Amino acid sequence: MYSAIAVYLMAFFAYCMEWTFGTSGAVAQRSATLSVEVAEPVAVGAAGGVALAERPKVVVRDIGHEGSDADDQGNVSGGNERADRLGRVAISLTVLGFLLHAGSVLARGIAVERAPWGNMYEFSTAVSMVVVAAFLVLLWKYPVRWLGLFVTLPVLTTLGIAVTVLYTDSEQLVPALDSYWLWIHVASAIVSFGAFHIGALASILFLFRQKYEGKIARGDKLGRFDEKLARLPSAASLDKTAYRVNAIIFPLWTFAIVCGAIWAENAWGRYWGWDPKEVWSFITWVAYAAYLHSRATAGWKGTKAAIVSLIAFACFLFNYYGVNIFVNGLHSYAGV
Repeated sequence: MYSAIAVYLMAFFAYCMEWTFGTSGAVAQRSATLSVEVAEPVAVGAAGGVALAERPKVVVRDIGHEGSDADDQGNVSGGNERADRLGRVAISLTVLGFLLHAGSVLARGIAVERAPWGNMYEFSTAVSMVVVAAFLVLLWKYPVRWLGLFVTLPVLTTLGIAVTVLYTDSEQLVPALDSYWLWIHVASAIVSFGAFHIGALASILFLFRQKYEGKIARGDKLGRFDEKLARLPSAASLDKTAYRVNAIIFPLWTFAIVCGAIWAENAWGRYWGWDPKEVWSFITWVAYAAYLHSRATAGWKGTKAAIVSLIAFACFLFNYYGVNIFVNGLHSYAGV
């Protein structure tokens, strides 16, 4: 695990250097305005009357909202060969770190002869592994290398907390957790948590990118930080990404809660007992349901939707860290 953290750290620095050395001029042009020549009919003199001819007219349009394929992809290197090389190194290090990470999680499972997510340390390592896996899957299908910087940072933070604050030695489960439902319920929660990370990152980046596009539209002076934001996909694309990720993973989170209720009936003789973990899991579910419902019915997009998405993710974070550590209940098996 320490080797994985070290490699992730090197990948993080490589992503940082890619963003530092990448030129932004070409990308800034894509994010600001584009001049297009279109035909405009004009009247010209002709024998015995007036005829129509065409002359080129320059139309300036904002392509930061066009949603084109190029605009959806984003760009980090900006055509800079050195930055592109650093980006490829960062991806290679991310893959290596993921392999070491997965090997550590697998070794933990072999050592305890059970699913390696029976306490907060194990859950944290598994969740962060899923976040990296989701990023690599997206990278395999889409050119989202720009997301690497924003993935490795929370992964490093999660793993740092796991190995310092949350670490516990390998041990067997308490009787209530010794069930095959551990593989189903907790695994579903882990995948959901990891995917919601990506959705929250997209919402945060959307807010920054939207502010940048507002400056472009108003003609405000751009700072050095704004030049970095020019490398992100358009705000509309980031908003769409957050919605797609949250919408796809929401049924799995629903399934995780239902499985938890069935497991509770098997372990404690009731499906629902208003345990703090149960309550906050339901609150999180309601928050994400409100996010999806507001987009589907009220047509909320942009800032309002991003705020609701981040509130929902904050509920998830509190459900994990706050409830497990600071609130006593039947789910108080954090091991810290």
